[in-house]
Amino acid sequence: MSTEPRGENASSDASAGKVPFTFEAVVIPVSDVDRAKTFYAGLGWRLDADFPFDNGFRVVQFTPPGSGCSVQFGSNITTAAPGAAQGLYLIVSDIEAARAELAGRGVEVSEVFHPETPGAQFQPDGTSGRVGGRAPDDASYSSFATFSDPDGNGWLVQEITARLPGRIDSAQTSFASVTDLEAALRRAAAAHGEHEKLTGEYDENWPQWYSAYMVADRAGTELPT
Repeated sequence: MSTEPRGENASSDASAGKVPFTFEAVVIPVSDVDRAKTFYAGLGWRLDADFPFDNGFRVVQFTPPGSGCSVQFGSNITTAAPGAAQGLYLIVSDIEAARAELAGRGVEVSEVFHPETPGAQFQPDGTSGRVGGRAPDDASYSSFATFSDPDGNGWLVQEITARLPGRIDSAQTSFASVTDLEAALRRAAAAHGEHEKLTGEYDENWPQWYSAYMVADRAGTELPT
């Protein structure tokens, strides 16, 4: 059996979807399970499990709102040093609303920023390379905020408003939250206004145009004009 990388063929095989591999949980190391449980519950995340066993093993699982992936921590679950997990992504459609919610829950969260130098979003707070405020032109993938749990595990909140081409299957496009859907509707409304200026007439079929725009916007495919 060949062990050579399959290059472009790997991408085409993945799109065939013969064997789905869904990434559903990531383990983070903590020093105090109950303290970590209190913190993540305070974020408003869903508690899925807290299973202790007689041999000292304990697993706790939380899921962020709208997420298909969960976070797990506990006792005897990992040998990694507490706080070693860094750059854990949380994707939102409105970075300022997300930051405001975190701050409202008592979380010490950074101000919204965008990286001036590549990779600055992964550097510790206060280091150079970060510029305060949203990315120029509200560029998707480019505005961030950061926060950490009590052990120092670092979370990176990233705003994505339009996906790169091929990132989402347009046949399975969905919106994870009311805020996510609202943001998509606002982008569609603004784009539709430009569409009507271009045609010079009222578009009676605007619901279909909105729908096509929102799906394309979400999936990263060509947008209607």
